[in-house]
Amino acid sequence: MKLNILSGKKRGVLILNAILASFCAFSYDWPQGNTELSSFFGQIRGSTISTSMIFSETSEIKASEPGKAVLYIREYQDDTDFFPSTLGNALILSHSDNLVTVYGNLENNSTDEELLSKPKIEKGEVIATSGDSSWHEGQSALEFLVVDTKNNVSINPRLLMPRNIKEEPLVISGVLLQNRSGTFYDITKQNYLPAGSYRVYRKRQPLAVPYKTRVSINGAISDEISYDVLRQDGNLLCVSGKRNYPKSVLYPNENLHLAGEVSFAPGKNLLQIGLSDFAGKETQQSFTINNY
Repeated sequence: MKLNILSGKKRGVLILNAILASFCAFSYDWPQGNTELSSFFGQIRGSTISTSMIFSETSEIKASEPGKAVLYIREYQDDTDFFPSTLGNALILSHSDNLVTVYGNLENNSTDEELLSKPKIEKGEVIATSGDSSWHEGQSALEFLVVDTKNNVSINPRLLMPRNIKEEPLVISGVLLQNRSGTFYDITKQNYLPAGSYRVYRKRQPLAVPYKTRVSINGAISDEISYDVLRQDGNLLCVSGKRNYPKSVLYPNENLHLAGEVSFAPGKNLLQIGLSDFAGKETQQSFTINNY
């Protein structure tokens, strides 16, 4: 049995509000009691962007929402980014709102495969124990994903969860501008630059991923990147802002994280960078750029 959620014609540009209108925010429960995370949705993971969140401790796993068990993965191979073969042992539940939840890195034999024959699994029902069967072998922690099968996007699980998790502090540091030819400028040392289009990067934080990043020029928003969902553009997973940004742009190396794109007109310009977390707290920093 194989779950194929990516069949059919590729969608075009999706409207986020239409996606989010199909389910009620905060309606899902955390799949385990300890909500401390070791990896967040949207974080860099090798050659792609993480579609999951990974917990930091072994735990009994519960269904986040009522649903039907549709697949139990043991040795699963697939060529899509939504269900990578690195999930290890995993259970997939289907829900009435066109969403599926994926519980990966499960302990061997901790899931009763008779769950597949049950007409319904209740919210909060114990379904497994986390293990070390996936790519992060040695760390017995749940890997959790939410996928919208109607719109073919991976949803940030935190959109659905109660906002009772401790937020990681967001920091703006090591800001660099990259022009269209790929040259980087450290604006703390060089703020006299040609007018034109630039990508704005900050130093990547090892764990924290903002809910949104925003860049403005002279008070007008130039670009805003949201980590609500990840969508596929061709064969690449992307986040959306002014355009779809794949991993190669979002994280050009291990040290940098894209805040957005801007365009400077000749003259004196005020560049503002803002990072927002799920609790609504915003971190801001401004830089004066002289453009010729």
